Amino acid sequence: MTYFHLIGAALLRRKLRTLFTLLSVTAAFVLFGMLDSARSAFENAGAGVPGAYRMLTYSRLSFGAPVPVSLYQRLQAVPGVLHASYASVFGGYFREPKNAVAVEAYEANYFNPELYPEWHISPEHRRAFRTTRTGALAGETLATKYQWKVGDRIPVQTNIVRKDGTSVWTFDLVGTYRIDNENMKMFESILYVNWDHFDEARLNDRGTVHWYGFKVADLNQADYVARSVDALSASSGNETRTQSEQAFVADFTKQIAHVGAIVPWVLGAVFFTLILLTGNVVAQSVRERLTEMAVLRSMGFSRVSVMALVLCEALALLLIGSILGLVIATIAVEHFRAVFAGAFPTSPVSSGVWFRGLLLAAFVGLLVGVPPAWRGMQLRIADALSGR
Repeated sequence: MTYFHLIGAALLRRKLRTLFTLLSVTAAFVLFGMLDSARSAFENAGAGVPGAYRMLTYSRLSFGAPVPVSLYQRLQAVPGVLHASYASVFGGYFREPKNAVAVEAYEANYFNPELYPEWHISPEHRRAFRTTRTGALAGETLATKYQWKVGDRIPVQTNIVRKDGTSVWTFDLVGTYRIDNENMKMFESILYVNWDHFDEARLNDRGTVHWYGFKVADLNQADYVARSVDALSASSGNETRTQSEQAFVADFTKQIAHVGAIVPWVLGAVFFTLILLTGNVVAQSVRERLTEMAVLRSMGFSRVSVMALVLCEALALLLIGSILGLVIATIAVEHFRAVFAGAFPTSPVSSGVWFRGLLLAAFVGLLVGVPPAWRGMQLRIADALSGR
């Protein structure tokens, strides 16, 4: 009889108990895989965004508060500012409330290749966007999600009231855009429209924008340029804040959810419970088999061999459950990424998550297995056989 047979027999001795314990371990590692990948996605948001040389200027009160478009001419005159433009943002839905759509209205030259080289827009679609007042560009992710095609008319229900009293905005889809950078895929779920048409047709807040975008001529002068831009509106009712796009994306995702601070506490509670559960199961299993262990000792098994059997039993339980849990987490995260592509920062269950998960499983297995294994190693054959 091999060690594998002995370990398998021990785990299958109480099949129902082993099954429920295995399900608990699996559930814990499903949570670990999903939450750790979410933590990684949110903490790394902005790290891969090539926007250190691109600057955003928006209201110091909060992002989304209106600032006057009249600032545009003065901003262009600031030394070191290149390719300045501006935009506004609003939300809505396509046909049904569940079909959320983020809409951003841009000045026609916002997507200058010098400013956004990673935005892939064909010359034909770029030209159509500039010449069609009701034109719109959809990210490939968004277009695929709602099965939009160039030439479609896209009605978007919003809370922005038009001059005619309605709040439904209809746009002509004149093209699509693609972003290859995985760290920026969230921006591929946005519908871009013309700011001039949007500002002319809306009833309120006309002549205002939500942010300005520009490129700095010298990256080493970025801080100086940012201060100079913010000085334009200092001590006014429309003070601004200027920072790099890279820093903005990182700050914005942390405002959505400070996942890095939440996840350790959640996982800590989960694994503390798991340690208590599996520790009790392994200890109870050893107590029930003291006589069997005494027989093994009498057959020539050493103390170390008995201890190794108990440790391997605990490790097998944790490792099998962790592998099942991480497989389920991998599938679930990929499904989430497919359904909510671009809406949130997402990251697959990477090899790093797998490594940390299996390392954690081994640690927990050793932690819960050592006390009962030590008891098995110290077992006195006569006492165990006599039931003492």
